[in-house]
Amino acid sequence: MSSGLPAPLEELVHMLSRLPGMGPKSALRVAMTLLDWPEDNTRALGQSIATLRDNLHLCRLCGGLSSTEVCPLCSDPARSSTELCLVTDWDSQLTMERGGFYRGQYFILGGLLSSMAPQGQEKLDLTRLMSRLAQGTVKELIFALGATLDAENTASFVQTAVQARFPDIRISRLAQGIPLGSEVRHMDAETLRQSLKYRQELR
Repeated sequence: MSSGLPAPLEELVHMLSRLPGMGPKSALRVAMTLLDWPEDNTRALGQSIATLRDNLHLCRLCGGLSSTEVCPLCSDPARSSTELCLVTDWDSQLTMERGGFYRGQYFILGGLLSSMAPQGQEKLDLTRLMSRLAQGTVKELIFALGATLDAENTASFVQTAVQARFPDIRISRLAQGIPLGSEVRHMDAETLRQSLKYRQELR
């Protein structure tokens, strides 16, 4: 059934409505707002979206989003290279970094092992992680994966894999101040700061 919208507008609304949290009504409001913008602004937005994938890369060290081959965090000489914080995704890294309390480096694992489908190990960026650890500079690997069942399963799997190859690396986790079922990207800075300060060693 036709929506009654001109075809170009209908196509834009359809594309916008596929974004997280964006239903058809919200998408239409955004589309109409774009029509009210000055033409130069609308074209600049479209160009930014069009070139997004071309201008962004995965950092070859941590796997985070960057406009350069090595991201600013990994290339910052003021950050400790002996501590590596393992997070699930880029959102979690951003949340940790906004707090300003961690001065080591990060590694983005790329996902979690589902407790319902534990065979999905291929989505974890273990090859890059092992290569990073093989450089010999990391002395402590800090698990900041959250407090969900999937996070616990993933931490156990990664811990076993790392200890088998690098038994001298200390492995720790954020303290249990994080509420059960929480993800790092949804935590407030003070809770994360305390959890990092009082992190627990895993054996």
